[in-house]
Amino acid sequence: MKERLQKAIARAGICSRRRAEELIISGRVKVNDVVITQLGQKVDPENDIIKVDNNVLNLRVPKVYLLLHKPPGYITTVHDPHGRPTVMDLIPKKVRLFPVGRLDLNSEGLLILTNDGRLAHMLTHPRFEVTKTYEVWVKGQPQANKLLKLTTGIVLEDGLAHAKRVSIVGTWTQGTRLDVVMAEGRKREVRRLFQAIGFPVQRLIRHKLGPLSLGQLPLGHTRSLTKEEVAALYRAAGQASS
Repeated sequence: MKERLQKAIARAGICSRRRAEELIISGRVKVNDVVITQLGQKVDPENDIIKVDNNVLNLRVPKVYLLLHKPPGYITTVHDPHGRPTVMDLIPKKVRLFPVGRLDLNSEGLLILTNDGRLAHMLTHPRFEVTKTYEVWVKGQPQANKLLKLTTGIVLEDGLAHAKRVSIVGTWTQGTRLDVVMAEGRKREVRRLFQAIGFPVQRLIRHKLGPLSLGQLPLGHTRSLTKEEVAALYRAAGQASS
């Protein structure tokens, strides 16, 4: 059965579907030794030979889904050219995986690593509106009118941004802890929103992604997702699991 080339590449687990499209456009993909640079090409994974950077893809790699409790101090990337620790240093090396979305160097919490490009695309693309929930620590207590700005919208350098919901959940020694629900995942978006209202983030913990919770997983540890959890993530994006 034929499928779009970018979907086949993502299914092989080397990158997301969006990244696969970039690889095709840049001329780094071959089908049966013919360079493909146009999107829309369909392939037969059972019979066609697909290469990325002249490496033949294995389309029969089993899907792996890991949940990592990311500690601060790790870069969310497969490789860092500056030699800093990455989240890949914290996971088993049996299968090639990639992180879904980003948590910046100083942030912590729930991060999924997988070789399922289809799911990765849906969890990160704003069109699917899979929510991310963060616990945000700030100094002092933001006034109600400032918290309202977070949900009505603030113009950042890359456009209008807003949280879906913001609520105060407690205190810490120097201020307030808040729950913040986002439907997008722009770079450092939560930090930039709080900076804009005059309350820089002191600590940022992602504790939910769609229906999936961090739970009691210890800092720096991983666990495999259950089939039910994977199916629930697909449903959160309005799709059936493959």
